[in-house]
Amino acid sequence: MFFGGLAIFLFGIKYMGDGLQKVAGDKLRDILDKFTSNPVMGVIAGIVVTVLLQTSTGTTVLAIGLVNAGFMTLRQSIGVIMGANIGTTITAFIIGLKISDYALPIIAVGTFLIFFLKNKKANNFGQVFFGFGALFYGLSLMGEGLYPLRELEAFAELTVSMSENPFLGVLIGTVFTVAVQSSSAAIGLLQQLFSQGALELDAALPVLFGDNIGTTITAILASLGASIAAKRAALTHVIFNVIGTILVLIIINPYIKMMAYLQEAFSLNAEMTIAVAHGIFNFSNVLIQLPFVAVLALVVTKLIPGKETLIEYKAQHLDPVLISQSSSIALGQAKKETLRMAELSRQGLEEASKFVSNKQKRHAELTYQFEDAVNNLDRKITDYLIKISTNSLTAEDSRLHSMLMDTVRDIERVGDHMENIIELAEYQVTNKVKMSELAMEDLKEMFSLTIETLQQAVKALEDDDILAARSVVLKEEQIDKMERQLRKKHIMRLNEGKCEASAGIVFVDMISNLERIGDHSVNIAEAIIEEE
Repeated sequence: MFFGGLAIFLFGIKYMGDGLQKVAGDKLRDILDKFTSNPVMGVIAGIVVTVLLQTSTGTTVLAIGLVNAGFMTLRQSIGVIMGANIGTTITAFIIGLKISDYALPIIAVGTFLIFFLKNKKANNFGQVFFGFGALFYGLSLMGEGLYPLRELEAFAELTVSMSENPFLGVLIGTVFTVAVQSSSAAIGLLQQLFSQGALELDAALPVLFGDNIGTTITAILASLGASIAAKRAALTHVIFNVIGTILVLIIINPYIKMMAYLQEAFSLNAEMTIAVAHGIFNFSNVLIQLPFVAVLALVVTKLIPGKETLIEYKAQHLDPVLISQSSSIALGQAKKETLRMAELSRQGLEEASKFVSNKQKRHAELTYQFEDAVNNLDRKITDYLIKISTNSLTAEDSRLHSMLMDTVRDIERVGDHMENIIELAEYQVTNKVKMSELAMEDLKEMFSLTIETLQQAVKALEDDDILAARSVVLKEEQIDKMERQLRKKHIMRLNEGKCEASAGIVFVDMISNLERIGDHSVNIAEAIIEEE
């Protein structure tokens, strides 16, 4: 009954978090992106996103993902991680409201909204209700399943040991949270045990602090194989929670007495007592450590040394004030940003080439980061150019405006094709598709020519060089010719049995994507020729 209840509880939290995310729309990443300018704003953003996701782990993993993708700095992520620790206490407070008696009717409401209404928004709210009800239903089953523990002599002895030795309680809390991968579930279990009288307050609180350390395991797992910055963010989460636990263990006896007083003074039920203890602990921990964000960042940087590849995805030249002051200057800035976008796409293509060649995961991750940055700049530059177009433009500015709009679109498509190439190479790794050495050499040659063509197109755009632009057109013809030749060579290899059919599909799709990148490079060059 306990394990079944735990399963329903975990499902309820996950399902409710997914529903809240759908209700909020794709705003979570935007919240973390826009409102993390300083550590305090980061804390607030972390609280909001954790309440919406119903999991501090989810927020921390999301923050690590953003750090890994270069969308957030290490210092920004520290504030978010601190906020996530406060936000996660909300689940414990919800449990403290004791809505278990209404769990099944709430599930029924959720089911009705999911199955009997065709409205997508209603379905999303139905998911929230269903998850909310399942959370409480699972909790009540867990409680019933754990009830016989009170009669167990070994458990009684263990609780006495935990009361006498808080470190044992911390260890048990850490291990259980690591096992279930959810601090909310671990704290929910603790609330049930405390409400049944199976645990006294002096045994329950150390377990609570251990839960906070255990919850860092998912962040550690999420950072494995990720960038150095992401590993640093995960380590920050561990250090932050361990320091908090050490500090509270120093004053454990006064803390227990304070919680006993608050329970009696405010007539708190057992579940709410644990929730308040959790809230005070995490809030105090954030207040104590928030002024030392820079120190934390310095410590983890020393502990995990190494140079990080930083991709500046945010626009650097698009000043909105210039639009109203001078369309010509604003267009010049838009061109600078377009050139930066083009350079990012070229770097991404080089990383894709390396991944195809050596299959090192880091190159694939970097390609995805570059593609993310290109997509972001595509939106920002396009919006900027649309705003410029509301002004009256000279014939020359109008031509430049049109050329930049087209060029931005072409560069964005280059990003899509390099992502396609990575996905093909990942398919190759996953399905153990082996490509012949001849095919790999052909790919290397075509990559080299395509990267060179893209690079020359970008340089022609930067210098308004019509000769360089014409050279790009000639190179693109070489790419087209090479693609046709490589297809023929591939068919010959297939016929001679030198190449597997599955490897052939990957090979043909890769050279096709490279040929399309050549087309987009020539589009950029032709726009320069037409403008001239």
